[in-house]
Amino acid sequence: MVATCRRMNETGINQGTAGNISLRNPMGFLITPTSLPYDQMQPGDLVQMDFDGRYEGERRPSSEWRFHRDILRSRTDIDCVLHCHSVYATTLAVHHKTIPSFHYMTAVAGGTTIRCARYATFGTQALSDAALEALEDRLACLLGQHGQISLGRTLSSALALAVEVETLSRLYVQALTLGDPPILPDDEMARVIQQMKNMSYGQAPDLDGVNDTARPRT
Repeated sequence: MVATCRRMNETGINQGTAGNISLRNPMGFLITPTSLPYDQMQPGDLVQMDFDGRYEGERRPSSEWRFHRDILRSRTDIDCVLHCHSVYATTLAVHHKTIPSFHYMTAVAGGTTIRCARYATFGTQALSDAALEALEDRLACLLGQHGQISLGRTLSSALALAVEVETLSRLYVQALTLGDPPILPDDEMARVIQQMKNMSYGQAPDLDGVNDTARPRT
């Protein structure tokens, strides 16, 4: 977790002590502590929490522990929650803009859009409620006037998704300078989502009847 926190800053999707990460474990979940720079953080600084809000140790958990707790409790399909203030995702979030299917890679978040949650004060239950709503059937969302959240089974998958959300956000911001880009229709996005599922299962990405099938040389 500490290495992933440092990697967030190295990749430029986070700055300073902003952002936080949690990871499910048999006792509940581990979460990064509040107000500790990542370059000073050690594994022993991570905070063990229960789903009832209790924590162990002297360090206090991140101020955003509520949405980490609530997401992990409600989403048994994921084990890691990553939150950061990446520049382009936050640029869209301050305008409360949802990312539409202007590019097929929007599907990496699990649907045809990457929603922007309504604004709520950081660290509050209201923010957690807004995030849960925006993440319904999705693996990522923007937080109104705040940042982004990305989910994953592993730390590496959550980080990779956060980087992709930031890349898509940058592309969308730049595309908007030329006007509203065309949006891919839902039926095409459904095909893209199925292709991505096939690839994640280790199957050939080609849909039946779309392309020749790649096959090993015999």
